[in-house]
Parts: sequence; structure tokens; C-alpha cells
Amino acid sequence: MQQEEAKKMMKILQDAIQMEVDGKEFYHRASQKSSNKLGKELFQRLADEEDDHQKKFQQIYDALKEGQDWPDVKPPSQKGKKLKSIFAEATKELGSEVKVAESELEAIKTAMDMEVKTYDFYRSRSEQSAFPVEKRFYKALAAEEREHHLALLDSYEYFTDPAGWFVMKEHRLDGV
Repeated sequence: MQQEEAKKMMKILQDAIQMEVDGKEFYHRASQKSSNKLGKELFQRLADEEDDHQKKFQQIYDALKEGQDWPDVKPPSQKGKKLKSIFAEATKELGSEVKVAESELEAIKTAMDMEVKTYDFYRSRSEQSAFPVEKRFYKALAAEEREHHLALLDSYEYFTDPAGWFVMKEHRLDGV
């Protein structure tokens, strides 16, 4: 790998690490401020996943800094899908009478925006990468960020209209 390309790659990794650190901090604060079990669990799980992403990026960054090629770091294991099961369990428990603070809805909207931005960034990196292992890593991360966004969108819809959300889910299950 050429020196100039390695520098560029390391700068991109530094940016990705910072995005993940910022995301973790945001989700951790949102979890602490959340007024209900679903919000607390959802935000804490997202904080944990952002921490996992940051550690993987740091591992790659450290290898490149030592002059190695991009290591074959295992991409995330689609943990984003686990958010859906947390959500499904919590909605069964909370039912259609859930109350949520406006500040929590704002946190969810902010989080959705963050996830879209990181998805776009990782998807773009996967398309621009010349190295298959790097391409796979960014593609897997983009998929996980998309899952995060979908879980947040589902939460937002549930919190803003729980009864309507249950009706919509029943229709989706019926294939309508």
C-alpha cells in the first residue's frame, strides 16, 4: 500500500472512530435520560454496539499504523437484528398505553439522523475501497447502521402512536 493511500485510510479510520465514540456517548446519555424500559434498553444496546464498532476500527487503525495491510477483522455479526427482538418483547410488555417525553422523541429523531449519516459514510467507503477485506467490512457496517435506523424508526412510530403501531404491525403480519 502506498504511503499516501495509507495516510488517507488512517484519516478515514480516525473519523470513523470519532463517529462511533460520539454515537456511544449520545446513546449512553439518552439511555440514562429515558423515561421507559424500551427507551433505556434500546439506547443502551445502541451504545454497546457503537462501542464494539469503535474497538474494531481501533484494531484496524493500529494495524495500519504498524505498517500492516488492512487486517481481516470480523465485521459486526448483525447485532442490529437483535434490536428488533428487544423491541418486540418490550412492546408486548408496554402495550398501547405507553407514554414518552417529547425529549425522548427528539433523541430518537437525532439518533435516526446519526444512523443515516454513518450508513451513508460506510456505504460510500465500501464502494470506494479497492481492497476486498475493507469493502466487506464497510458493507457489513453499513448494513448494521441500517438496522439501527430501522429499529429507531420502529420505536419512533410506536412511541408517537402505540395503538396505530399495533394495527400497522397486524396488517404487516397479515400481508396486507
